[in-house]
Amino acid sequence: MRRVPPFEASLRPFKGGLWRIIEGQYRSSTLRIVDTFQEHDMLEAMLEASKPVVPAECLHLDYQFWSPFRYGCYPKDSRFRRRGRTPGVWYGSEAPLTAMCEMIWGMLRFFKASVGTPLPRRAVEYTAVRADIATPFLLDLTTPDWAGQGDWIAGEDYTDCLTLADRLRAAGGEAVRYASVRQPDHAANVAVFTCHAFAKPHPTALQTWHVLYSDALQRATNETEGSRYSLVIDDVKFNFIS
Repeated sequence: MRRVPPFEASLRPFKGGLWRIIEGQYRSSTLRIVDTFQEHDMLEAMLEASKPVVPAECLHLDYQFWSPFRYGCYPKDSRFRRRGRTPGVWYGSEAPLTAMCEMIWGMLRFFKASVGTPLPRRAVEYTAVRADIATPFLLDLTTPDWAGQGDWIAGEDYTDCLTLADRLRAAGGEAVRYASVRQPDHAANVAVFTCHAFAKPHPTALQTWHVLYSDALQRATNETEGSRYSLVIDDVKFNFIS
């Protein structure tokens, strides 16, 4: 087995746009349970006050960027973030379709774990949000030096990734680039470890998507670009079908 290279020799600059999928942003869900905009604003303020404080280094950012860093306590592991009281991670993808595959996979796991909860009968609207990222300290796990040093694309076992994330944070790393497990072409994702890596405080582009879920076939439509995708699960990832 090759010797794992030191982080100091591997961290490099990264600058680019990353996409993340969030719920559709065309209306506030709390409007439905109040009578006036004033009541809505009061309710939103009360809800906001009940949540953990946003970290000081994230306050200049749009909420869509600082949300993963706010809570600091998570029920289960993600690929580069441990369960429990641990630092947050913002996950993004270099292409909107990759981000959509990751999001659909997560939603299907959610519905599967929630026994008795049916899949939505109608198409669900989502917003693809682009963040501009700039950091001098990114580790790229897709390079030859790192690709074979751990199981970075394991389907469900994140042990190697979590151990690496602990070491990378300790060495001053701010982000890690890795191949998507869920996207058929294994296009790149980036896990961002700090709010300091956001080059601009607000999204630089938005896209509207609709997803129609089913037990066998997932259909995703990019309304902004007019493209459509049909996906089926194959082991731990999706495959595209015509």
